[in-house]
Amino acid sequence: MGETEADERDEGRLTLARFASRAYLDYAISVVTDRALPNVCDGQKPVQRRILYDMSRELHLTADKNYVKSARVVGDVLGKFHPHGDQSAYDAMVRMAQPFSLRYPLVDGHGNFGSRDGDGPAAMRYTEAKLTKISELLLSELDQDTVDFVPNYDGAFKEPAVLPARLPFVLLNGASGIAVGMATEIPPHNLREVAAACQLLLENPQAGLDEVLAVLPAPDYPGGAQIISQPSVIREIYRTGRGTLRVRARYEFEEMARGQWRLVVTELPPAASSAQVLSEIESITSPRPKAGKKSLTPEQQQAKSAMLALLGHVRDESDKNVPVRLVFEPKTSKVDRDGFVAALFSQTSLECNAPMNLVMIGADGRPRQKPLLEILREWVDFRVKTVRRRTENRLGRLQDRIHVLEGREKVLLNIDEVIRIIRGSDEPKPELMRAFALTDRQAEDILEIKLRQLTRLSEIQIQKELAQCRSEAESLEKLLSSESRLARAVAREIGADAKAYGDDRRTLVQPAQTLQAGPQMVDEPVTIVISRKGYIRTRSGHGHDISLMSYKVGDGPGRAIECRSTDTLIVLSSSGRSYSIAVSQLPGSRGDGLPLSSFIEMEPGAEVAGMLCGPAEQPVFLASTLGCGFISKLGDMPARVKAGKAFLRVDDGRALEPKLIGADQTLIAVLSERGRLLVFPIGEVRSLPSGGLGVQLMGLEKGERIVAALPISPSGVVVEGEGRAKKPREEPLSGQRLAEYTLHRTRKGRGVSPRLIRVTGLRELPAKGSPQPEAAAQPSEDEDGNMTLL
Repeated sequence: MGETEADERDEGRLTLARFASRAYLDYAISVVTDRALPNVCDGQKPVQRRILYDMSRELHLTADKNYVKSARVVGDVLGKFHPHGDQSAYDAMVRMAQPFSLRYPLVDGHGNFGSRDGDGPAAMRYTEAKLTKISELLLSELDQDTVDFVPNYDGAFKEPAVLPARLPFVLLNGASGIAVGMATEIPPHNLREVAAACQLLLENPQAGLDEVLAVLPAPDYPGGAQIISQPSVIREIYRTGRGTLRVRARYEFEEMARGQWRLVVTELPPAASSAQVLSEIESITSPRPKAGKKSLTPEQQQAKSAMLALLGHVRDESDKNVPVRLVFEPKTSKVDRDGFVAALFSQTSLECNAPMNLVMIGADGRPRQKPLLEILREWVDFRVKTVRRRTENRLGRLQDRIHVLEGREKVLLNIDEVIRIIRGSDEPKPELMRAFALTDRQAEDILEIKLRQLTRLSEIQIQKELAQCRSEAESLEKLLSSESRLARAVAREIGADAKAYGDDRRTLVQPAQTLQAGPQMVDEPVTIVISRKGYIRTRSGHGHDISLMSYKVGDGPGRAIECRSTDTLIVLSSSGRSYSIAVSQLPGSRGDGLPLSSFIEMEPGAEVAGMLCGPAEQPVFLASTLGCGFISKLGDMPARVKAGKAFLRVDDGRALEPKLIGADQTLIAVLSERGRLLVFPIGEVRSLPSGGLGVQLMGLEKGERIVAALPISPSGVVVEGEGRAKKPREEPLSGQRLAEYTLHRTRKGRGVSPRLIRVTGLRELPAKGSPQPEAAAQPSEDEDGNMTLL
């Protein structure tokens, strides 16, 4: 294969696969480096950098100039620097002018530049723009040889590779973008805090993350809001460069007449808008059936009823003077305020996640996810180098001026001789250089001076300027000769810029608990009633006789589970998936209940293996027909989605009915389909909080399966089955007989009794004096022939 490729390469042929691979790689690199990701040095993407440079140096649209049409700016940028679509350039310029997108806008927009609610900007022929004052922090040092310039796309112009940023704009304004194989989501930060962090690293390069976070605690969003994530979470995000913050809207209660009150939201999280919040409330109070459904789901109905019971009116009172003002009026003044806030915030984007992914192009030109300390140190190094280049440029200009002034000083007292040489010589430069010992640069300067300026040459003026230049040059040389002195100078400049352009923090950083959906439920005893056909409902209290309850025609009592209203009902399918339903979400005793399929989405072909309910710490025993099992807790089994989660691995078998483990149940009894029973201590079974296959419970022969496995007490076990003529028979085992079957895990066990032609299950033998437990419900067949296990 290698020789074939070499031959093709030698012959100049290019296969389609090689061409496609090379073309896609070039495209990917272009998207990553030239479009989507910002640079750590100036925080700008290429299109943003080109817009700023063109507006500053080509169109001279500084903050003190008049506005010009945005179309003129876009056209000039496209023609000289950015050979892409005009809409992409205009969109980039619009974003730089939006105060709700950038913490420190770089473009001063005049006209409709869009809104936070998603309204688009006006066309570029209608809007106008110029640079803001703060853009000077990016552009003011361009003419001082601080950065490298590279040719534009056609070589006709030069553009800066990066801008000489005086502050780290990659943190000040952040960035958002999707490249090929990577994305970035950098939040904005406060200018004063970022400047303080940079000064800290300049003064103490060995400063750690905790010291930096003391002055730069968290992002500072343009719209304010409140960061409620714990400090440890924020620290971990900044340590790794990736994570998610929890951000909450800020609000206040306004008191009204006659004891009425209302909730007013004044600041929103970065990803939220007033229109979005109103739309979310509309979808809760006026829901539509989900795709493929003809009616509302129980969750939709419950959410609608709960919201309408709390919320009376909602309206948006935002305007150009008040960017955000959402007013929520409760149904009555008796509504609990905390519950009202929790219901709104937990179901809308008033409280939401704000992702952080600090991916950018580093000073080495490579894209990478960077922690906060690395970002700050890279920028500090870039700034020190920039200031060094600026100082060297200034020193070079001063030395050239000193050299010129020294030449003028030499000819100061011989002006007449200079004029004579110039008038009488065809080549005056060599004559001047010989007559006054001038260099080429000095002689050229004398020849370029106008005749009327020669008479104004004053010895005092020249010597005064020469002294000033020498003094400044000496101080610059001292600055360049000491790294510590240069670092202090950079720190002073950063402090001055922070004083000139800094502002107060807008986003409050105050840890808080995430608001839970819905009001707190009352903890009371309830009974879950499951009918024979799988309809489920609840009834307050315990001790109900479910045979006296009403059911649908053709249906009847199935099973009752006594629990608490705060518990979670766990459903285990035959395929080993675990489903969970909050008992508080189940319908009440009015009506005949709802089918189980209204609450969970069981996979096709699966059946219910069992249902459990109880406290989260309640241990439960799970096993499959493969002969494997493990112990877990009810609190480990709930799933977050209706589709459940894989919990018990069954492979080509199926799950057995899960069993709760009582305090006195110290043994495990396992029955194979060939009538062999094995009993062993429960301590030999592993605990698997995350689920899985478990350990081998019983040694099985090829093709053999487990019929039943359950925890039992030392009182004994009852083996259920069929005798001759399929007559039901039971074989109780206790005392010495039970001891004959008590071995160790993975043994094959012993046959129970020849009188049992076929075994069907196990049941714990109750201790003497204890009430006989209700027999477990068996699969029943409804009128349509469907099997339901309850």
